[in-house]
Amino acid sequence: MYIEQAFKGKSSGARYLFGTIAVFFSWICLQIIPFFVALVLKYGYNEEMIAIFIDQNRMMTDFSSNITFFLMLFGFALSLFVFFLLYKAIHKNSITNLTTSRTKIDWGRFWFSFSIIAILNIVLILVDYFFLSPDDYIFNFKLVPFLVLAIIAILFVPLQTSFEEYFFRGYLMQGIGIKTGYRWIPLLITSFIFGAMHYANPEVTQMGDLVMVSYFGTALMLGIMTLMDEGLELSLGFHAANNMVAALLVTADWTAFNTESIFRDVSSPVAGWDVWVSVLVIYPLILLVYAKRYNWENWGNRLFGKVEKPKVVETYGVADIEDLSEIREDY
Repeated sequence: MYIEQAFKGKSSGARYLFGTIAVFFSWICLQIIPFFVALVLKYGYNEEMIAIFIDQNRMMTDFSSNITFFLMLFGFALSLFVFFLLYKAIHKNSITNLTTSRTKIDWGRFWFSFSIIAILNIVLILVDYFFLSPDDYIFNFKLVPFLVLAIIAILFVPLQTSFEEYFFRGYLMQGIGIKTGYRWIPLLITSFIFGAMHYANPEVTQMGDLVMVSYFGTALMLGIMTLMDEGLELSLGFHAANNMVAALLVTADWTAFNTESIFRDVSSPVAGWDVWVSVLVIYPLILLVYAKRYNWENWGNRLFGKVEKPKVVETYGVADIEDLSEIREDY
């Protein structure tokens, strides 16, 4: 079972509390540092540079869109690296155990999920562009800027999305799960935290609070996906494909990813029925496809069952551990 993989390492509540605080503040600092360094290189360390640095809106528009995009993602790449180091140091557990309940990471699952979501998003965008709302888009393709964008997106978007998946659906899901003893509690808590962390996104400012339904709904779906499949592989693929297509195919002036994409959305930013369609129709269908593909069963126990520490049974002087190869006591 996925949540129980945390028992293979040091898993005290104090370690998870310290780890969560350390990861969060590391992430905040590492998001800022790339922009600070870039501004110093451009302006030198002076009053003008400091004025730009403390004015977030000005800082985000001071560089070209590709450079800004790179600096944003590079902060996440650093955060993922530091997170892995902290996890290994604090919990003495493997990244494989944080990723999956399987003996090794199933990359086939990752690529299946990535392909499904990438194709689905591309089809929906093209249908909207050619048939439903052609006036909402302009063709924005410029070869050289797009090629630079593609390199940045392919290399760094998966690192950005992986940090979020490993921290929310991985670290917090396992930590809260083993401490509360129930699967549904970390599912709801991590979904709420993930959604709340996106409240500062420009999409919320422009489209209103209704768009938060999409963030909470997406987090809940990814959490269900993780618990039912006993691993992060599917959610890692989903998140990477979703953000990569968004960055490469269509963006807008008011989105978090303002890139040199192929199309640009020039419509008025309004959240409406499409938010509910995604959460109530498309997401359940995606879960159904994954459930059929990977034969998900026992939904009630996997989503609402108890989290129990595997028992160590002494047999002829040898400790046999049910389901897990190793349990570390945390002193």
